[in-house]
Amino acid sequence: MVSSKIFSLLQFFALLNLFTVTFASTEEATALLKWKATFKNQDNSLLASWTQSSNACRDWYGVICFNGRVKTLNITNCGVIGTLYAFPFSSLPFLENLNLSNNNISGTIPPEIGNLTNLVYLDLNNNQISGTIPPQTGSLSKLQILRIFGNHLKGSIPEEIGYLRSLTDLSLSTNFLNGSIPASLGNLNNLSFLSLYDNQLSGSIPEEIGYLRSLTDLYLSTNFLNGSIPASLGNLNNLSFLSLYDNQLSGSIPEEIGYLRSLTDLYLSTNFLNGSIPASLGKLNNLSFLSLYDNKLSGSIPDEIGYLTSLTDLYLNNNFLNGSIPASLWNLKNLSFLSLSENQLSGSIPQEIGYLRSLTNLHLNNNFLNGSIPPEIGNLWSLSIIDLSINSLKGSIPASLGNLRNVQSMFLDENNLTEEIPLSVCNLTSLKILYLRRNNLKGKVPQCLGNISGLQVLTMSRNNLSGVIPSSISNLRSLQILDLGRNSLEGAIPQCFGNINTLQVFDVQNNKLSGTLSTNFSIGSSLISLNLHGNELEGEIPRSLANCKKLQVLDLGNNHLNDTFPMWLGTLLELRVLRLTSNKLYGPIRSSGAEIMFPDLRTIDLSNNAFSKDLPTSLFQHLEGMRTIDKTMKVPSYEGYGDYQDSIVVVSKGLKLEVVRILSLYTVIDLSNNKFEGHIPSVLGDLIALRVLNMSHNGLKGHIPPSLGSLSVVESLDLSFNQLSGEIPQQLASLTSLGFLNLSHNYLQGCIPQGPQFRTFENNSYEGNDGLRGYPVSKGCGNDPVPDTNYTVSALDDQESNSEFLNDFWKAALMGYGSGLCIGLSIIFSNAKNKNALA
Repeated sequence: MVSSKIFSLLQFFALLNLFTVTFASTEEATALLKWKATFKNQDNSLLASWTQSSNACRDWYGVICFNGRVKTLNITNCGVIGTLYAFPFSSLPFLENLNLSNNNISGTIPPEIGNLTNLVYLDLNNNQISGTIPPQTGSLSKLQILRIFGNHLKGSIPEEIGYLRSLTDLSLSTNFLNGSIPASLGNLNNLSFLSLYDNQLSGSIPEEIGYLRSLTDLYLSTNFLNGSIPASLGNLNNLSFLSLYDNQLSGSIPEEIGYLRSLTDLYLSTNFLNGSIPASLGKLNNLSFLSLYDNKLSGSIPDEIGYLTSLTDLYLNNNFLNGSIPASLWNLKNLSFLSLSENQLSGSIPQEIGYLRSLTNLHLNNNFLNGSIPPEIGNLWSLSIIDLSINSLKGSIPASLGNLRNVQSMFLDENNLTEEIPLSVCNLTSLKILYLRRNNLKGKVPQCLGNISGLQVLTMSRNNLSGVIPSSISNLRSLQILDLGRNSLEGAIPQCFGNINTLQVFDVQNNKLSGTLSTNFSIGSSLISLNLHGNELEGEIPRSLANCKKLQVLDLGNNHLNDTFPMWLGTLLELRVLRLTSNKLYGPIRSSGAEIMFPDLRTIDLSNNAFSKDLPTSLFQHLEGMRTIDKTMKVPSYEGYGDYQDSIVVVSKGLKLEVVRILSLYTVIDLSNNKFEGHIPSVLGDLIALRVLNMSHNGLKGHIPPSLGSLSVVESLDLSFNQLSGEIPQQLASLTSLGFLNLSHNYLQGCIPQGPQFRTFENNSYEGNDGLRGYPVSKGCGNDPVPDTNYTVSALDDQESNSEFLNDFWKAALMGYGSGLCIGLSIIFSNAKNKNALA
């Protein structure tokens, strides 16, 4: 009887419990459905199971229950578009795991999140959440994992985060958090993972971080942290990963870092750290990755680095390290990436480098290394990149480099290498990039280079190479940049080169090439820059250049070309630089009558030819690229190999000046030393971006157009040795950027305009004009006395502060006296080596 009553009582409580659980689950399910109703994408297929008629604990996607109450909600990667404003924080008291990562949740985090007092795991990664982290987060006393990286959070990290004593994983990276790192984080004794990288945090790293003895991973990189690295970090005995790179940290690297015996990865690059590399780093026996590049470290590389036998990657580049490469480095048999570039290292490359058989990347460029290239480098069969450029290496290129069958990029440029290019280089069948420029190499360009089918960049300029250009190079169907300029190559340019549709740069300037330019440029050509300047080419300009629709730079100057002006080039809509100087071109420049001609041209140099008749007004009307001063224009770029820069060389009165960034900021018209007649077109005044205008040594007549006073950024104006008459327009006195003026040897008369800039010009700017009066040729002009103010000094000061002619672009070198203004163009390629960048 008693047992029967007990059984009935148990049944009652069981039913009561079942009723209670069912009721609670219904309440939670209803609350979640109300949140789902706020989503902007109600047709979400993954959440189609969330319905009123189904069992939330059994049927709903991402929902896990315990005793009928929602314990886990995991809807990561569900494509949810919504907010957290209607989330049932108060209706899920038993929730322990909440994962809403990788969705499209926006808005702020409501303070009600503090009601989830049983929460252990919170993951809101990779959403669009903005606003600040609510301090109520500090109420989640059981929280072990907090991840909100990859959002748009801002403001400071609340001190209350330091109350979460159970926290083991804190990740707030890739947001817009600012302010300092709160010292209260030092209370998180159980924390093993701390990630705050890629924010806008400032101030110093608090010493209290050193209290986190359980920490194994610390990511504070890519912020604005300053001050020194706290020595207290040496207390983190369990730390295996320390990343502080890309901040503003200064001071020396503390010796205490050497106490972190569990450390496997150390990133301190891109800061302002100075002093020497502490020898204590040699105690980090487990270290596999050491990155100290782009700092201000000095002194020698400590021998102790050679004790790090587990090291696979060593980045010490972009510092001020000096001395020789320590022999101990050759003990690092596991090393795959070695970058010591852009330092002040000296001495020779030791032959022991051949012991590093695991090496895939070797960067020793931009140092003061001397001696010969050790043949033992040929033992590094795993190498894919070798960069020894910009040193003082001498001797021949060792034939053993032909053993590097896996090498894809080889940079030996800007050294003192001599002798011939070894034929073994042709064994490098994986080679894509070969830089040999600026050495003293002699002999011929190897014919067998045409066998390296994947070659994309070949630069051998500024050597002593001779012989002909091998036609086999036309077999390189992936070739993008071919630079053989400034050698002693002779013979004809192979006609088949025009069939390399991938070729973007073809530079053979300043050689001894001869014959007619019979190259046939095919339709679909990728050519961007063609530089044949300074050879002995004859005949006409090939009409097939009109097929090069991407052409931006064309330099055919200093040859023996005999043709009329190629007005048909005006259809090349991207052409920016046209140099035809010093040829045998002749006749009038006749407009084609087309509405669009040379729309993007910024430099046109027709000097030292035999062009005649009137200057065509219609040509200048079409030069839209010179009508706007645009400082945002970009130089040409080549896929995969970065930008190159064009430079203009200007010779004026004994001074040689080189302007770089021509294509982005510089505009030039040079028509000097021809047989042009007639008047100077007033439409030139509309070309307000002009910086150099040279029409000297022609037969131009009439008045100087007052419209030239609109050329507000012009820096050099040369109209000398013509038959110009009348007065100098007063409007020219407003040209405050004018640094050079030559109006000599004309028939000008009247008063010289007065103004601050004109006061800087001397008699030789006006000589040969007997009718001119006023400063500086005479003491005054009518009622215009010479003022006492020292305009010369003030104008030069103004010119130096405002004119990019003097500030940004010019590199000066003395040379012989030159009359008028001569313009030269040279192509300077950046190596685009993508060196030392952290993958």
